[in-house]
Amino acid sequence: MFDIIVIGGGPAGLTAATYACRAGKSVLVIEKNAFGGQITWSPRVENYPGFLSVTGTELGDKLLEQAMEQGTEVELDEVTACSREGDAWQVNCESGAVFEGRSVILAAGAKPRMLGLEREEELVGSGVCYCAVCDGAFYAGRPVAVCGGGNSALQDALLLSESCSKVYLVHRRDSFRGERKLVESLQKRENVEFVLNARCKAFEGAEEISGLLIDQNGMEKLLPVEGVFVAIGHQPDLTAFASYLKLDQKGYADADESCLTPTEGFFVAGDCRSKSVRQLTTAAADGAVAALAAVSYLDHH
Repeated sequence: MFDIIVIGGGPAGLTAATYACRAGKSVLVIEKNAFGGQITWSPRVENYPGFLSVTGTELGDKLLEQAMEQGTEVELDEVTACSREGDAWQVNCESGAVFEGRSVILAAGAKPRMLGLEREEELVGSGVCYCAVCDGAFYAGRPVAVCGGGNSALQDALLLSESCSKVYLVHRRDSFRGERKLVESLQKRENVEFVLNARCKAFEGAEEISGLLIDQNGMEKLLPVEGVFVAIGHQPDLTAFASYLKLDQKGYADADESCLTPTEGFFVAGDCRSKSVRQLTTAAADGAVAALAAVSYLDHH
């Protein structure tokens, strides 16, 4: 039996593991895809303290190496169920493996909603982006498109307009859902063009994006862009853990900065937690807070 089972091997989960191990606890991290989480999609990370520039894959590898160096055990598997059995938590995985722990830290993250276009996953890091804050600087002086109509899309377009040569803001409706002030600010930017009543159809380009094909009012049009920033929301998947959490209207775990949930011995950290800012640094911060909360819980039970 482990002291702490961490579900999710992104920055939040791996940071939690490192802190918990340093506090003398036995830790298992279970990750279903790739250790490092979404940050591994970024070709370069330049906003993480201590690194002038590092690839997302490198950073993910370093987080994993650090956690394992401290004694963390890892499993590549998908958690399908989690239940409380007496004083212990039982975590069931898709492979059939079952692990037991005295406490659980849920760091399952939230994935960006995708456009659902052919080759979208293949082109991530080669023109398809989901974070303007993370990747916007790499497209300075180049034309890009932002897909979406909410505040996130509007804010991304404003940010990108400060450095990109042209920003096409593509939205499927005839008006934006985001704040009017953001729309007004964008209208004043000479390098921003609204493309309304338009749906994204396909990416142009072989190894890197050279254009975005759209359908606007029934007519096809090719936008000559080198980057496409998708900002149509995120989606957590906490179905398997819903009975131990309080979820907000968007399906995120409704927990404050303490990372505590209504369930004793069950903690939450990272992008799956309800919060206003989802960045690499805030995920790592959550991991540290959740780990220390779990350590305190274990020391008193």
